[in-house]
Amino acid sequence: MAVVSTDSSAGRSTGGRLSVTEGIGRQVDYWWTVYKRTWKGSIVSSFLSPLFYVLAMGVLLGGFVHVSPARLDGATSYLAFIVPGLIAAQAMTTAVGDTTYPVMGAIKWHKSFYAQLATPLETRDLANAMLLFVLVRVGVTCAVYFLVMAPFGVFETWWGPLLAWPVTMLVGMSFGTLTFAYSAHVKGPESFGLIFRLGLIPLFLFSGAFFPITNLGTVGEWVARCTPLWHGVNLTRMLCLDTLDWGLATVNLLVLVAVTIVGWWLALRSLAARLAS
Repeated sequence: MAVVSTDSSAGRSTGGRLSVTEGIGRQVDYWWTVYKRTWKGSIVSSFLSPLFYVLAMGVLLGGFVHVSPARLDGATSYLAFIVPGLIAAQAMTTAVGDTTYPVMGAIKWHKSFYAQLATPLETRDLANAMLLFVLVRVGVTCAVYFLVMAPFGVFETWWGPLLAWPVTMLVGMSFGTLTFAYSAHVKGPESFGLIFRLGLIPLFLFSGAFFPITNLGTVGEWVARCTPLWHGVNLTRMLCLDTLDWGLATVNLLVLVAVTIVGWWLALRSLAARLAS
């Protein structure tokens, strides 16, 4: 009878690796339990606050904005202009929030990552499952956002929001993977202030969600174009407003995919290095 040796320090079989799907599948119950216990606490931050923000900025303030559609990237109203941008920005905010303190907690506080490593699971399985959970959270949040805003008549076609929805999920993952890598690397939560103050807020304000980036001047416009959020905002808006430029849309999509892949690779390496130290 063959004997499979086991690494006692990590609790992992050295006789073979779990497949990616099997590694994620073994954690479905855990993340489903986490979601059932935490979804009520995310209602305000994920649904109510963004909705009130859209109503305040798009409906109330937007009532004082009277410009031609040419100055609003083809939108017939400021509300129609701001909604796609805010949904993409909410995808970023949700993903960053779910890959900062939760990642730190799993490493430093309740140490659930270490407990999971006492099974055949590996660090890549932990990262993949958590990022998939974040993807689901982003997808649910953005789907509700699209459904709530549909009656306001801000979408030019019925298919635009359907195509824009996976784009917002991709926006979330482009930021979620990078933030996961950062969270797994830093030693304490005090480092998260850099993400929110120097990263999240400036991106939220100056990546085209609230006004066309041409208003930033030549230098500011090109800086904005270098951010993943602008590519997500621009692609989401083109789909929702039915103003698709296939060449620019392809660039937007490739940038988001590239950032996500690089961020995912960094997340796996960062978590493996942190849990091995």
